Amino acid sequence: MSAVPPPGLVQPDAWFIACTSAQLRSTPLAVTVQGRPLVLFRARGGAPTALTDRCPHRNVPLSMGAVRAGELECAYHGWRFDGEGQCVAVPGLVDAEVSLKSRCAERFAARELDGFIWVHSTPGVDQPEEGPFRFPHLDDGHYSTVRREFRVEASLHAAVENTLDVPHTAFLHGGLFRTPEKKNVIDVVVQRHARSAEAHFHGEPAPRGLVGWLLAPQGGVVEHVDRFLLPCIAQVEYRLGAKSHVVATTAFTPVSDDACLVFAVVTYKLPVPGWLVRPFVAPVATRIFGQDAVMLARQRAQVKRFGGEKYTSTELDVLGPQVTRLLKQSATGEPAEPHEHTLRMKT
Repeated sequence: MSAVPPPGLVQPDAWFIACTSAQLRSTPLAVTVQGRPLVLFRARGGAPTALTDRCPHRNVPLSMGAVRAGELECAYHGWRFDGEGQCVAVPGLVDAEVSLKSRCAERFAARELDGFIWVHSTPGVDQPEEGPFRFPHLDDGHYSTVRREFRVEASLHAAVENTLDVPHTAFLHGGLFRTPEKKNVIDVVVQRHARSAEAHFHGEPAPRGLVGWLLAPQGGVVEHVDRFLLPCIAQVEYRLGAKSHVVATTAFTPVSDDACLVFAVVTYKLPVPGWLVRPFVAPVATRIFGQDAVMLARQRAQVKRFGGEKYTSTELDVLGPQVTRLLKQSATGEPAEPHEHTLRMKT
């Protein structure tokens, strides 16, 4: 029986996507990241700001308020907060210092990149040493992009493991991505680093199914790499020569112990024009993500029904144990030991 991370493994000093840029407009937006209620708004100049969604005056949600001239106004008594979380106005207060520390709202660093609003998980850190993850190839004119956002009822660990789990694709996504028939034995090299883990699949034929046909209509051997990057990035990459390259990158934002927001970005370069393939890629990606969401919800319900998780694993669960270990060590601050091993599997 393999160990899985217990719930409540809060990832410190980490960036998570709180929403898309399009979702953050002229009104406050309530979000939840790792169980913490936050309010997002655009301060002066349009820069995103993230505060704890609680007014320090009388504890009401700041997300009930309004944005006025780049300042967030509480709906209860009209206290106002700027982009730094400083209290800048207390209506009716005369001859007193407004911005006392006790009157300020707890602030989280926020950045807008690649069409997403990212929030840092540790409050009060003005300039985190590292910035948010950057999605690959978005500025490369040779690549096309499909984006999808949705929610899954699953822990961060379960959601990441599902994305990087090869065997389930032949059954849950059969016909779209792989088939149950196993004809080829390949080698898989698994490497764990301080902040990431990856699996290199050597000698893998192009996957059968619609996705494989789009990637390599003439067949062939693909370069296939799956990756996990702390705290929340899962990436699946396929390459066939210089003309076919698909990178599916998924960023997970844990809302609670058993729910995640999912922000998926698929960038691809194929032998045929991107506009011609897009009508196929978008619905196929949506279908695959939807099938995973249903299965994860059923898995979570069953875990609750039986009062806890119970897993039995094999070597085919390639990156699952590495994800488990990295999430645990990141939450506790333990150093990660480098590791490498090779296994064989049928595809």
